[in-house]
Amino acid sequence: MDKDRVKGSAEQVKGTVKEAAGKAFGDKKLETEGKADKVAGKALNAIGGLKDAVRGK
Repeated sequence: MDKDRVKGSAEQVKGTVKEAAGKAFGDKKLETEGKADKVAGKALNAIGGLKDAVRGK
């Protein structure tokens, strides 16, 4: 498994937590940051998946 996939998954979890905290506390900025982190995590995960595919894993 590529390190980008691991980082991407961690980023998605962080984003989910931030988004939930933002919703719970009514903090739109934190909620938006969480959504952005989730998108960034998905992108990293996809890049890692492509690298794995190229390597044949």
